[in-house]
Amino acid sequence: MNVPASIKAISFEQDAQLAKDLLATIRSEQAALVRADIDAIEDLLDKKSEVLQRMNIVVMNRYEALAANGFEPNETGMGEWLKQQAKPALNEAWANLKKTLIQAKELNRLNGLLINRHSMLNQQLLDHLHGSSGQADVYGRNGQAKAQSTKRAALVV
Repeated sequence: MNVPASIKAISFEQDAQLAKDLLATIRSEQAALVRADIDAIEDLLDKKSEVLQRMNIVVMNRYEALAANGFEPNETGMGEWLKQQAKPALNEAWANLKKTLIQAKELNRLNGLLINRHSMLNQQLLDHLHGSSGQADVYGRNGQAKAQSTKRAALVV
C-alpha cells in the first residue's frame, strides 16, 4: 500500500522539541513559585502561553495532514496512521512525546497547587492586616460560608 507523500512528512521532532520547551518552562515556573519571584513567574507564564500556542499550530497541521489522507483528524486517526506506517521509531517517538506531555501536565498541576498555597497565604496575611479574627467560617442556612464577626460596637457615652 502506497502512503501519500504528504502524510510521510509527519514526524514528531517539532512536537518533541516544543514539549521539551514546555517542560523546561514549567520547571522554571515551579522554581520561581518556590522563590516567590513574581517577575520571573509573569515572564514564564508568557513563555508558556507562547509554547502552547506553537504546539497547537503543530497539532492542527498534523490533524490537517491526517484528514487530507483519509484519517480522522484526532488522536484515534494518529494511532491508525501509526499502525499503517509500521515503523517502531515513529511509535517510540509518539510514545515519548506523550510521556513528556504527561510529565508537563503533572508538573503544571503541582504548580497550580503552589499557586493556590501562595494565594491562601496572601489571603491570610490580608485578613490579618484587616483585623479579621482568624476564626473558622460558619455556614448559614443557604450553605454559604459567612465569617463570624467578633467586633463589638463601640460604646458611645
